[in-house]
Amino acid sequence: MEPTPEQLTKLENLKTYLKSLGSLAVGFSGGVDSTFLLYVAKEVLGNKAMAVTAKSSFCPHREMTEAEAFCAANDILQVVFDADENRSEEVTNNPPNRCYLCKKAIFSSIKKLAAEKGIEYVAEGSNIDDLGDYRPGLQAVAEMNITSPLREAKLTKSDIRALSSMYGLPTWNKPSYACLASRFVYGEKITDEKLSMVDKAEQLLLDLGFSQMRVRIHGDMARIEVLPEDISKLVEERTRLLVAKKFKELGFSYVSMDLIGYRTGSMNEVIL
Repeated sequence: MEPTPEQLTKLENLKTYLKSLGSLAVGFSGGVDSTFLLYVAKEVLGNKAMAVTAKSSFCPHREMTEAEAFCAANDILQVVFDADENRSEEVTNNPPNRCYLCKKAIFSSIKKLAAEKGIEYVAEGSNIDDLGDYRPGLQAVAEMNITSPLREAKLTKSDIRALSSMYGLPTWNKPSYACLASRFVYGEKITDEKLSMVDKAEQLLLDLGFSQMRVRIHGDMARIEVLPEDISKLVEERTRLLVAKKFKELGFSYVSMDLIGYRTGSMNEVIL
Protein backbone atom coordinates (compact mmCIF):
# COMPACT_ATOMS: atom_id res chain seq x y z
CA MET A 1 0.00 0.00 0.00
CA GLU A 2 1.79 3.10 -1.26
CA PRO A 3 0.98 6.36 0.55
CA THR A 4 -0.20 9.30 -1.54
CA PRO A 5 1.67 12.64 -1.68
CA GLU A 6 -1.05 14.11 0.56
CA GLN A 7 -0.51 11.36 3.13
CA LEU A 8 3.25 11.92 3.07
CA THR A 9 2.65 15.63 3.66
CA LYS A 10 0.49 14.79 6.68
CA LEU A 11 3.31 12.56 7.97
CA GLU A 12 5.77 15.44 7.74
CA ASN A 13 3.31 17.69 9.55
CA LEU A 14 3.03 15.05 12.28
CA LYS A 15 6.81 14.85 12.64
CA THR A 16 7.08 18.63 12.87
CA TYR A 17 4.43 18.73 15.57
CA LEU A 18 6.05 15.91 17.57
CA LYS A 19 9.46 17.58 17.32
CA SER A 20 7.98 20.78 18.77
CA LEU A 21 6.89 18.88 21.89
CA GLY A 22 10.42 17.81 22.81
CA SER A 23 9.36 14.82 24.90
CA LEU A 24 6.25 12.66 24.81
CA ALA A 25 4.54 9.80 26.63
CA VAL A 26 2.07 7.97 24.40
CA GLY A 27 -0.92 6.21 25.92
CA PHE A 28 -0.21 2.95 24.13
CA SER A 29 -2.75 0.18 23.61
CA GLY A 30 -1.11 -1.72 20.75
CA GLY A 31 -3.85 -0.73 18.29
CA VAL A 32 -3.39 0.66 14.79
CA ASP A 33 -3.39 4.33 15.77
CA SER A 34 -1.31 4.32 18.96
CA THR A 35 1.27 1.97 17.39
CA PHE A 36 1.77 4.32 14.46
CA LEU A 37 1.94 7.37 16.73
CA LEU A 38 4.43 5.72 19.07
CA TYR A 39 6.65 4.57 16.20
CA VAL A 40 6.84 8.03 14.63
CA ALA A 41 7.37 9.64 18.06
CA LYS A 42 10.31 7.28 18.65
CA GLU A 43 11.70 8.12 15.20
CA VAL A 44 11.50 11.87 15.88
CA LEU A 45 12.22 12.09 19.61
CA GLY A 46 14.37 9.03 20.25
CA ASN A 47 14.65 8.28 23.97
CA LYS A 48 12.45 11.28 24.73
CA ALA A 49 9.49 9.17 23.58
CA MET A 50 7.99 6.50 25.82
CA ALA A 51 4.94 4.24 25.93
CA VAL A 52 2.60 4.01 28.91
CA THR A 53 0.18 1.09 28.84
CA ALA A 54 -2.80 0.50 31.09
CA LYS A 55 -3.10 -3.19 31.97
CA SER A 56 -6.78 -3.88 32.49
CA SER A 57 -9.49 -6.52 32.37
CA PHE A 58 -11.19 -4.09 29.97
CA CYS A 59 -8.56 -4.96 27.34
CA PRO A 60 -8.13 -8.31 25.57
CA HIS A 61 -5.11 -10.26 26.80
CA ARG A 62 -3.77 -10.57 23.25
CA GLU A 63 -3.59 -6.77 22.94
CA MET A 64 -1.34 -6.47 25.99
CA THR A 65 0.96 -9.20 24.69
CA GLU A 66 1.24 -7.51 21.29
CA ALA A 67 1.88 -4.08 22.85
CA GLU A 68 4.73 -5.40 24.98
CA ALA A 69 6.25 -7.28 22.03
CA PHE A 70 6.18 -4.16 19.85
CA CYS A 71 8.00 -2.02 22.41
CA ALA A 72 10.61 -4.70 23.00
CA ALA A 73 11.22 -5.14 19.26
CA ASN A 74 11.63 -1.39 18.71
CA ASP A 75 13.66 -0.59 21.83
CA ILE A 76 10.96 1.70 23.23
CA LEU A 77 10.68 2.33 26.96
CA GLN A 78 7.31 1.04 28.12
CA VAL A 79 5.77 1.57 31.54
CA VAL A 80 2.83 -0.68 32.39
CA PHE A 81 0.44 0.06 35.24
CA ASP A 82 -2.61 -1.71 36.63
CA ALA A 83 -5.66 0.36 35.68
CA ASP A 84 -8.02 -1.94 37.60
CA GLU A 85 -6.55 -1.04 41.00
CA ASN A 86 -8.29 2.34 41.21
CA ARG A 87 -11.32 1.66 39.02
CA SER A 88 -14.41 3.20 40.59
CA GLU A 89 -17.81 1.61 41.00
CA GLU A 90 -19.13 4.53 38.96
CA VAL A 91 -17.23 3.19 35.95
CA THR A 92 -18.32 -0.45 36.41
CA ASN A 93 -21.94 0.68 36.74
CA ASN A 94 -21.51 1.63 33.06
CA PRO A 95 -23.29 4.98 32.61
CA PRO A 96 -23.33 6.61 29.12
CA ASN A 97 -20.31 8.73 30.14
CA ARG A 98 -18.33 5.67 31.28
CA CYS A 99 -15.58 6.34 28.75
CA TYR A 100 -15.15 9.88 30.08
CA LEU A 101 -14.75 8.62 33.65
CA CYS A 102 -12.39 5.83 32.63
CA LYS A 103 -10.20 8.01 30.38
CA LYS A 104 -9.90 10.62 33.11
CA ALA A 105 -8.64 8.04 35.60
CA ILE A 106 -6.26 6.38 33.15
CA PHE A 107 -4.71 9.59 31.84
CA SER A 108 -4.31 10.94 35.37
CA SER A 109 -2.08 7.92 36.01
CA ILE A 110 -0.26 8.33 32.69
CA LYS A 111 0.47 12.01 33.38
CA LYS A 112 1.90 11.12 36.78
CA LEU A 113 4.10 8.35 35.37
CA ALA A 114 5.31 10.62 32.55
CA ALA A 115 6.26 13.36 35.02
CA GLU A 116 8.26 10.84 37.05
CA LYS A 117 10.29 10.08 33.92
CA GLY A 118 10.80 13.77 33.08
CA ILE A 119 8.46 13.64 30.09
CA GLU A 120 6.60 16.92 29.54
CA TYR A 121 3.71 15.97 27.24
CA VAL A 122 1.20 13.10 27.13
CA ALA A 123 -0.54 12.01 23.93
CA GLU A 124 -3.43 9.79 22.91
CA GLY A 125 -4.03 8.17 19.55
CA SER A 126 -7.41 9.33 18.23
CA ASN A 127 -7.62 10.35 14.58
CA ILE A 128 -9.89 12.65 12.59
CA ASP A 129 -12.39 9.85 11.87
CA ASP A 130 -13.00 9.42 15.60
CA LEU A 131 -14.77 12.78 15.75
CA GLY A 132 -17.85 11.35 14.02
CA ASP A 133 -19.05 9.03 16.81
CA TYR A 134 -20.21 9.52 20.40
CA ARG A 135 -16.88 9.56 22.23
CA PRO A 136 -17.11 11.11 25.70
CA GLY A 137 -13.52 10.05 26.33
CA LEU A 138 -12.39 12.87 24.04
CA GLN A 139 -13.92 15.34 26.48
CA ALA A 140 -11.64 14.01 29.23
CA VAL A 141 -8.68 14.27 26.86
CA ALA A 142 -9.48 17.94 26.17
CA GLU A 143 -10.02 18.79 29.85
CA MET A 144 -6.69 17.26 30.87
CA ASN A 145 -4.66 18.93 28.10
CA ILE A 146 -3.72 15.59 26.58
CA THR A 147 -2.37 16.16 23.09
CA SER A 148 -3.81 14.38 20.04
CA PRO A 149 -1.03 14.48 17.41
CA LEU A 150 -2.84 12.39 14.80
CA ARG A 151 -5.78 14.77 14.84
CA GLU A 152 -3.41 17.76 14.80
CA ALA A 153 -1.95 16.38 11.56
CA LYS A 154 -5.47 15.73 10.15
CA LEU A 155 -4.72 12.01 9.74
CA THR A 156 -7.58 9.62 8.97
CA LYS A 157 -7.66 5.90 9.64
CA SER A 158 -6.89 5.11 6.01
CA ASP A 159 -3.94 7.55 6.10
CA ILE A 160 -2.57 5.81 9.18
CA ARG A 161 -2.91 2.37 7.62
CA ALA A 162 -1.15 3.46 4.42
CA LEU A 163 1.72 5.10 6.31
CA SER A 164 1.97 2.16 8.72
CA SER A 165 2.30 -0.14 5.70
CA MET A 166 5.09 2.05 4.34
CA TYR A 167 6.93 1.71 7.66
CA GLY A 168 6.35 -2.04 7.72
CA LEU A 169 4.41 -1.91 10.96
CA PRO A 170 2.60 -5.17 11.78
CA THR A 171 -0.57 -3.25 12.67
CA TRP A 172 -1.11 -1.66 9.24
CA ASN A 173 -3.95 -4.09 8.42
CA LYS A 174 -4.90 -5.00 11.97
CA PRO A 175 -8.67 -4.96 12.61
CA SER A 176 -9.98 -2.13 14.77
CA TYR A 177 -10.64 -3.07 18.38
CA ALA A 178 -12.06 -1.10 21.26
CA CYS A 179 -12.10 -1.60 25.00
CA LEU A 180 -14.20 -4.61 26.03
CA ALA A 181 -16.43 -2.36 28.14
CA SER A 182 -17.85 -1.04 24.86
CA ARG A 183 -19.54 -4.43 24.37
CA PHE A 184 -21.93 -3.79 27.29
CA VAL A 185 -25.34 -2.11 27.16
CA TYR A 186 -25.20 1.17 29.06
CA GLY A 187 -26.43 0.61 32.60
CA GLU A 188 -25.46 -3.06 32.68
CA LYS A 189 -22.91 -3.79 35.41
CA ILE A 190 -19.45 -4.57 34.03
CA THR A 191 -17.96 -7.56 35.84
CA ASP A 192 -14.70 -9.44 35.41
CA GLU A 193 -16.69 -12.60 34.68
CA LYS A 194 -18.60 -11.03 31.80
CA LEU A 195 -15.49 -9.30 30.45
CA SER A 196 -13.78 -12.68 30.34
CA MET A 197 -16.80 -14.20 28.56
CA VAL A 198 -16.66 -11.53 25.86
CA ASP A 199 -12.88 -11.75 25.49
CA LYS A 200 -12.95 -15.55 25.06
CA ALA A 201 -15.96 -15.40 22.71
CA GLU A 202 -14.23 -12.88 20.46
CA GLN A 203 -11.01 -14.91 20.53
CA LEU A 204 -13.00 -17.92 19.30
CA LEU A 205 -14.35 -15.90 16.37
CA LEU A 206 -10.85 -14.66 15.56
CA ASP A 207 -9.57 -18.24 15.60
CA LEU A 208 -12.36 -19.15 13.17
CA GLY A 209 -11.17 -16.47 10.74
CA PHE A 210 -13.52 -13.58 11.49
CA SER A 211 -11.08 -10.67 11.54
CA GLN A 212 -13.40 -7.72 12.14
CA MET A 213 -16.20 -8.50 14.58
CA ARG A 214 -17.73 -7.75 17.96
CA VAL A 215 -19.55 -9.80 20.60
CA ARG A 216 -22.02 -7.46 22.33
CA ILE A 217 -23.44 -8.65 25.64
CA HIS A 218 -27.05 -8.07 26.68
CA GLY A 219 -27.58 -9.72 30.07
CA ASP A 220 -27.00 -13.42 29.35
CA MET A 221 -27.36 -13.02 25.56
CA ALA A 222 -24.52 -12.58 23.06
CA ARG A 223 -25.17 -10.50 19.92
CA ILE A 224 -22.53 -11.26 17.31
CA GLU A 225 -21.55 -8.64 14.73
CA VAL A 226 -19.44 -9.73 11.76
CA LEU A 227 -18.79 -7.98 8.47
CA PRO A 228 -21.79 -8.25 6.11
CA GLU A 229 -19.73 -10.36 3.70
CA ASP A 230 -18.96 -12.80 6.56
CA ILE A 231 -22.57 -13.37 7.62
CA SER A 232 -22.99 -16.34 5.25
CA LYS A 233 -19.84 -17.91 6.74
CA LEU A 234 -21.16 -17.50 10.29
CA VAL A 235 -24.48 -19.19 9.50
CA GLU A 236 -22.91 -22.21 7.82
CA GLU A 237 -24.23 -25.14 9.85
CA ARG A 238 -20.92 -26.39 11.20
CA THR A 239 -19.73 -22.91 12.22
CA ARG A 240 -23.13 -21.86 13.57
CA LEU A 241 -23.47 -24.90 15.79
CA LEU A 242 -19.86 -24.72 16.99
CA VAL A 243 -20.18 -21.04 17.93
CA ALA A 244 -23.46 -21.61 19.73
CA LYS A 245 -22.01 -24.56 21.67
CA LYS A 246 -18.81 -22.76 22.69
CA PHE A 247 -20.61 -19.55 23.63
CA LYS A 248 -22.99 -21.46 25.89
CA GLU A 249 -20.02 -23.17 27.52
CA LEU A 250 -18.65 -19.69 28.26
CA GLY A 251 -21.86 -18.80 30.09
CA PHE A 252 -24.17 -17.24 27.48
CA SER A 253 -27.75 -18.55 27.63
CA TYR A 254 -28.65 -17.22 24.18
CA VAL A 255 -26.53 -16.60 21.08
CA SER A 256 -27.77 -14.26 18.33
CA MET A 257 -26.42 -12.60 15.19
CA ASP A 258 -26.92 -8.95 14.27
CA LEU A 259 -28.44 -8.86 10.78
CA ILE A 260 -26.97 -5.43 10.01
CA GLY A 261 -23.46 -6.67 10.70
CA TYR A 262 -20.37 -5.13 12.24
CA ARG A 263 -20.21 -1.37 12.78
CA THR A 264 -18.39 0.75 15.33
CA GLY A 265 -20.32 2.18 18.24
CA SER A 266 -23.49 0.12 17.80
CA MET A 267 -24.20 0.44 21.53
CA ASN A 268 -24.45 4.20 21.00
CA GLU A 269 -27.34 3.89 18.55
CA VAL A 270 -29.89 3.99 21.38
CA ILE A 271 -28.56 7.29 22.80
CA LEU A 272 -27.70 9.29 19.67
